Amino acid sequence: MNLTELPAHALSTLIHTREASCREVMQAYLARIGELNPRYNALVSLRDPQALLAEADARDAQLARGESMGWMHGMPQAIKDLANVAGLPTTMGSPLMRDFIAREDGLLASRMKAAGCIVVGKSNTPEFGLGSHTFNEVFGTTRNAFDPHLSAGGSSGGAAVALALRLLPVADGSDFMGSLRNPAGWNNVFGFRPSQGRVPMAPSPDVWVAQLGTEGPMGRCVRDVARLLAIQAGPHPQAPLAIAEDPAQFAGDLRRDPRGLRIGWLGDLQGHLPMEPGILDVCGQALRRFESLGCPVESLQPGFSPESVWQAWLVWRRALVAARIAPFLIKPSHRAHIKPEALWEHEQAQGLTGSQFLAASAQRTTFYQQLLKLFDRCDFLALPSAQVWPFDAAQRWPASINGREMDTYHRWMEVVIYATFAGLPCISVPAGFGAGGLPMGLQLIGRPRGDLAVLELAQAYEEAASDVLQIAPIQQAR
Repeated sequence: MNLTELPAHALSTLIHTREASCREVMQAYLARIGELNPRYNALVSLRDPQALLAEADARDAQLARGESMGWMHGMPQAIKDLANVAGLPTTMGSPLMRDFIAREDGLLASRMKAAGCIVVGKSNTPEFGLGSHTFNEVFGTTRNAFDPHLSAGGSSGGAAVALALRLLPVADGSDFMGSLRNPAGWNNVFGFRPSQGRVPMAPSPDVWVAQLGTEGPMGRCVRDVARLLAIQAGPHPQAPLAIAEDPAQFAGDLRRDPRGLRIGWLGDLQGHLPMEPGILDVCGQALRRFESLGCPVESLQPGFSPESVWQAWLVWRRALVAARIAPFLIKPSHRAHIKPEALWEHEQAQGLTGSQFLAASAQRTTFYQQLLKLFDRCDFLALPSAQVWPFDAAQRWPASINGREMDTYHRWMEVVIYATFAGLPCISVPAGFGAGGLPMGLQLIGRPRGDLAVLELAQAYEEAASDVLQIAPIQQAR
């Protein structure tokens, strides 16, 4: 039995029935990491194997006494290198943070540890998590699971590749501008951005305004994504805007008859979003799977001004990202060690006034109300998870799409901002493969706090898309 090929829920069952020991599971994953990680560079700051095996033995001893810590008991896990794990580096991909060792766990890590996982290391991320391409000067570039010459996406690129290559059973990530969804789509796995506040972030320097980014789960199947969400989600005193609903709802049966659920297809927003050839075609194939399930698909007018939304988004992003970068610029000498895209973000925010920010917030509110009106005509909204196919890993970012120049380093990922800006739940599901053999994802956006409904629809889709999901990276490479 190849333990690393099993979905996480099946692995959890084997561990708890003691058909596979935690030591055997750890050995299998360590062997897989040793074989593939040097080429793909998904996991970083890896811990000593003997220490990990000792922790696995301790988990086995617990089970022998009839004790289980939870669903993740004995599962190897790597935390994205933006979040703290006690005793491990939190570099955020920055040379300035290379030697920082966290003294305590962040909330996400503490919840997963409490559920029994064994942290083997961290997953790679771009510097400060900025940009949908996972490279940095500390650890280097993470390679796409289906072609190591290409980008893995980001900023949860390390997590997505580790999942696709079976280096981890499930993975955590975070999403500010598609960072759970873009790499999931480019590596043929599932990435779920929860409703804003579903998974609280703590500790955080700001708990009131910084409401664009969120942590969340990734998996090779929807059931695993939902089970991990059940562990990550739930209110916390340090996060006053967190959703106070019982996260146990995500641990149940996701099977639901999808017939009659209406999908609103937004596509390229009537030409506003440039798309590389083949992306809309592959997403069209995914939409036909929904139609085979009895879900009518209708092409919708956006109902909002995409350019107005983009301009409001820029103000919010500049304000929040600049606040993240500012502490590193206290010493002028640090500028030489910060990537130019991060410096550009900081400089763009200088001179931003409170009235400008409030005007952008009002525009964001208008957009939210306009998006809600679309749900009068459909139950879910659908968009591609990216506007380009995975690109050369040596390239920093796509400067143009189909001859249209990108006016910022992140505009090529404009397609992901809508769920983020509205705080709505959104999952990237594997849509299929293009003519070049590379994967693409499809975003499914749900109603406010409709996380469970999104997961249920994705579960139905998964059962109809087995042909796509059975294509694994190593098999594809052959």
